[in-house]
Amino acid sequence: MTSALPDPTFDAPIEEDLTADLALALLLADAADAASMPRFDAADLDIRTKADSTHVTEADLATERAIRALLEAERPHDSVFGEEYGVTGDSNRQWIIDPIDGTANYLKGIPMWTTLIALAIDGVPRVGVASQPAIGRRWWAATGLGSWTDTPAGPRRLAVSSVDSVADSSVSFQSIAQWRDAGRLAALERLTSAVWRDRGYGDAWPYMLLAEGRLEFVAEFGVQEYDIAALVPIITEAGGRFTSFDGRDSISERSSLATNRLLHDAYLDLLHSD
Repeated sequence: MTSALPDPTFDAPIEEDLTADLALALLLADAADAASMPRFDAADLDIRTKADSTHVTEADLATERAIRALLEAERPHDSVFGEEYGVTGDSNRQWIIDPIDGTANYLKGIPMWTTLIALAIDGVPRVGVASQPAIGRRWWAATGLGSWTDTPAGPRRLAVSSVDSVADSSVSFQSIAQWRDAGRLAALERLTSAVWRDRGYGDAWPYMLLAEGRLEFVAEFGVQEYDIAALVPIITEAGGRFTSFDGRDSISERSSLATNRLLHDAYLDLLHSD
C-alpha cells in the first residue's frame, strides 16, 4: 500500500524535478497501449472472475506485466502497487497502476476504458498519466509541470472551468448504485437538484472532462488507490481540487471528490448538509 500521507496537500510544490519521471510514465503508457489494444473487442478474450466478484481479463494481466517489466528495467529501486499483482518493493517512491480501469467496458467492447499510471512520492501522487487508446486520447501531468492532453495540433495545456455557481455547474456522479451502497442517496438528490446538469459518465473519463473544463464536479465511492492516484496530479495541475468525499487529501478513504476548486467548499457543504 501507499505510505501514510505527510503534511503537504496534493497540490503542494515539490523541490524534486519530475521531468524524467513524467517522460517514463508516458513510455509506460505506450507499453500499456501496445499490450491492451490487440485484445480489445476480441471474440475469444479470456475473462475470469476474481474473489471480489469483479472481472479480470488476459489484457489486464498482460498490460500490468508490460508496465512492471519496463519499471524493473528503468526504476528497479522503486516500489510498485498494481491492481492485479499487488505491492512489490519498499520505497517512498511508488508507482501505482490500474492496467485497465473500466474492465467491464473493455470486455464488452466499449471503448471507454483507461490505463492509469501514477508515481506517488511519500504518499502524495506527483505524476499521473491516463491513457485511453481505444479512442486515441491521453492526459498527463506532474507537480509543477502542468496538466496536458494530446490534440491533432499537438499537446494542449489543461485548465478547469471558471464556473463559480453550483446552480450553473455540470456534474458526474458515476452511478446511483455507488451512492446508494454508500448510504448517500439523499446527498445525491440534493446535488442533482441543485446543479444545471447531471450525468453518470463513469470511470476515469469524467475526471478528464473536469480537467478540460467541461465538468465542475466528479465523485465516487468504493475506489482503491490505483483507481484514483493518477487522476490527482491531472486535476490539481489543471487548477482543480481533489479530496476524499469528506474533504481530506487522501487516496485511501475509498471515496473521491474532484472539482474545479472554486466550488469545492460549496459542494462539500451541500453534500454534508444532512
